[in-house]
Amino acid sequence: MLFLFSKLLSAITQPLFWLAAWWCLALWMLGRWQQAAKRMLWGGLLILACLGFEALPNALLRALENRYPVPSADAFERHVGVIVLGGALQHPESFLAHGQVPLGEAAERMTEPVGWLRRYPQLVLVFSGGEGRLLSTGISESQLAQAFYEAQGIDMRRITLESGSRTTRENAQQVAALLGERCQQPWLLVTSAWHMPRSMAEFQAVNCQVTAYPVDFRTGADTPWTEYSLAHSLVRWQTALHEWLGMWVYRLTR
Repeated sequence: MLFLFSKLLSAITQPLFWLAAWWCLALWMLGRWQQAAKRMLWGGLLILACLGFEALPNALLRALENRYPVPSADAFERHVGVIVLGGALQHPESFLAHGQVPLGEAAERMTEPVGWLRRYPQLVLVFSGGEGRLLSTGISESQLAQAFYEAQGIDMRRITLESGSRTTRENAQQVAALLGERCQQPWLLVTSAWHMPRSMAEFQAVNCQVTAYPVDFRTGADTPWTEYSLAHSLVRWQTALHEWLGMWVYRLTR
């Protein structure tokens, strides 16, 4: 049920979804309340124009990204391994067609730990990611992750793959079940900085001893109001709204 709700969140947290509904209502009203309908249509255009200012969604993302600082370099000596959450790998059709693992905007989830494994031979890695699509492709994120780590020359004996999870909550539950008592050892949890607050709450709920190591930062210290891009801003609006609503839903259902 939570998986289906997460897919619904992906739709309703898109600003264009609500603007389309608003404009459809305005068009329906044109025949009866012409003046009010025209105001709604122009108002929708004004809102669309304002959505292009990146400072607004960046403020929502920054509040999430600043929750957990990046640990110092000596943290790797104090942890047994890293837990990497899926979400950086794109649709597998391109992998099937071309044989190259497609990384998305959250690529740092995959690339950063590769360097750590090379520098710190005592570390092991647990990757958690199943197939989070409504229509199955037959290939999980873990399968793509295996292909990626093999291409990077990583010793696969140091990699454990968890392929059954579809949501952040399932990531935590499946990893806890997979590690058992080893989950009480100190682990670094790797995911996007804006996704870290929800992820930490879920892993703490299953009593895993994790330290946040945020990557894939989308914001800096501030965003000038001169930064304007409707395409980029709409994506950031969806990311921010999805994460804030997701935290609220997870808190209510925990």
